[in-house]
Amino acid sequence: MAKRRKLELPSADDLSRYEDEFRRETPVSRPPTSAPIAQVAAETAAGYDARPPEARAEAARDRKDAVRLRDAEGRGLVMAEIPLEEIDADALVRDRVALDQVEMRELEKSILSNGLRLPIEVFEYPEAEAQAKGARFGLLSGYRRLRAVQALKGRAEDDRFDTIRAVIRDPDAMGGTFAAMVEENEIRASLSHFERGRIAVIASQQSAFPGVEAAVDALFPQASKAKRSKIRSFALIFEELGDMLTFPDLIKEKDGLKLAQALRDGAENKLRRSLAETVLDTPEEEAAALARALEDLDPPKADPRRGGRPKKAPKERRAGEMRLDSGVTLVSAEDERGWMIRLDGKQVDRELVEVVMAEVARLLDTP
Repeated sequence: MAKRRKLELPSADDLSRYEDEFRRETPVSRPPTSAPIAQVAAETAAGYDARPPEARAEAARDRKDAVRLRDAEGRGLVMAEIPLEEIDADALVRDRVALDQVEMRELEKSILSNGLRLPIEVFEYPEAEAQAKGARFGLLSGYRRLRAVQALKGRAEDDRFDTIRAVIRDPDAMGGTFAAMVEENEIRASLSHFERGRIAVIASQQSAFPGVEAAVDALFPQASKAKRSKIRSFALIFEELGDMLTFPDLIKEKDGLKLAQALRDGAENKLRRSLAETVLDTPEEEAAALARALEDLDPPKADPRRGGRPKKAPKERRAGEMRLDSGVTLVSAEDERGWMIRLDGKQVDRELVEVVMAEVARLLDTP
């Protein structure tokens, strides 16, 4: 007869161990009570869109429009209505020396009658800088328009001028803040040579460029070589006499070139003393004082490095004609009125001729 086996009830520890082993060996991809067909039905229901075809097509267009809007905003192609108090008008040193009050009144009347037709341009400050300045945006271009709207807000009895239309730009993508501002004014406004030279000096002083020469080249890349030379001359006037002049942006080009040459010849102290002798209240008085100061200067000594025979012989030279390495041809001739020099070449324009005339005048004035 077989021996009976005595069964023993499992302990609590044994039951826990059995449950752990069962969980490890049993798949948990779906609940034990769900059949495969139920899972397929659930996934199909989740992907089903009960809206009519027209509604689904409109939703698709909305998603596409949202993508285009975000892309346009990122490229600065969308105008925004920005509260005036969120804009720092003095974020940059402006290239304009002064605002003409008559023109400002006319601009205010135009905006009051027709609204702001052209938006300003701003750039967004980093969060930490915005908190320090108390403004979210810095003004890039449109200084006169912003000031006009601010003036209108101060006189308005409603909230029409609490905000201003603006385009948010990325100045780094436009060559930097100074370059972007100058480019806008070069296109839409006529800057004097002094204003151009002044902003070049300031940009250099604020380490935007390694020097004034580099600043002029970067800020005015489309200008001719002769025009950049004039801007550098007026930059020198700003550096040496800017604090003494009240109407520097009204200095005539011819007078400015003479003044710059005098400064290069070391006449800074004499010019400053001459300007300090009297109070100059009008542009005419200041121009007359500069003319007297230039007349009182001693004639500059001849610079042996300039003038005379060229160190390098021109490529081609015939009687009365010189063809220079630059491609410019000089032709001399004589008639009943005296001698003349003619300039030929693609590089020759009005500005180059004016520079040559000023240099010839300097050489002929030298005793």
